[in-house]
Amino acid sequence: MRYVLHVASPVLVRAPKDPDELIGPARDGAARVMRAAIRAGAERVVMTSSVAAASRRVGGPDCECDETVWTDPDAPGVDAYTRSKTIAERTAWEIIGAEGGATTLAVVNPSVILGPVLGRDFSPSIGLVQRLLAGKVPGLPCLGFDFVDVRDLADLHLRAMTSPAAAGRRFIGAGEFAWIADIAGILKARLGLEAAKVPTRALPDFVLRLVGLFDRDLGAMNGYLGHRYTYSSAKAQSVLGWKARSLEETIADCARSLIAVGAV
Repeated sequence: MRYVLHVASPVLVRAPKDPDELIGPARDGAARVMRAAIRAGAERVVMTSSVAAASRRVGGPDCECDETVWTDPDAPGVDAYTRSKTIAERTAWEIIGAEGGATTLAVVNPSVILGPVLGRDFSPSIGLVQRLLAGKVPGLPCLGFDFVDVRDLADLHLRAMTSPAAAGRRFIGAGEFAWIADIAGILKARLGLEAAKVPTRALPDFVLRLVGLFDRDLGAMNGYLGHRYTYSSAKAQSVLGWKARSLEETIADCARSLIAVGAV
């Protein structure tokens, strides 16, 4: 066995009442994969983490993070998903450091993943584009994120898997930053009539904050309102020669695939 890719980690649309429903499986799953790979004599393990594990405090000043940043899982306001990704990645690094032997570890930390779907079973991040196309959102909140195409992310995993220079390193996989309004604008421009239901009006911040009082999932977004938190993929570009495609291509291909599979 030469390579092991650990890409599975639970992602829930609704935050669980018990955070360990996410944290336990993520942490323990990472530990099992790492130890199994080491026992099998794998040359390289590539783990899919998240920029959630490489972030400063949500609600703090706008900033750009790189691979030197580690999220504090015990900081106030850190949600269960962020804690699970951070703790799972820390666990993998601890095991490889203590027990790795000849096995090496590389970690990919993706931002919000979009791109073409293969069917109607897709991730919550894809649901953003689906809901915009279907007109299921009343307006466009002042929220923005770094996005990355799933095809580019697959390419980054392959580079992290095969490059000798990737051993012992984290690699952020992030493309362009965009506000939700930017996504809506791309859909309108690239899809025309097929994007007729995409909203155009802004959703005032107070509306999201008010709804967040009754919906803890939406309430978790309040710290992102109006903030521009970005992530640098300079290391992936310089060390692995990785490059992200344009956001316009990613959004358009994602939307057209959703329409093709009947998800809109």
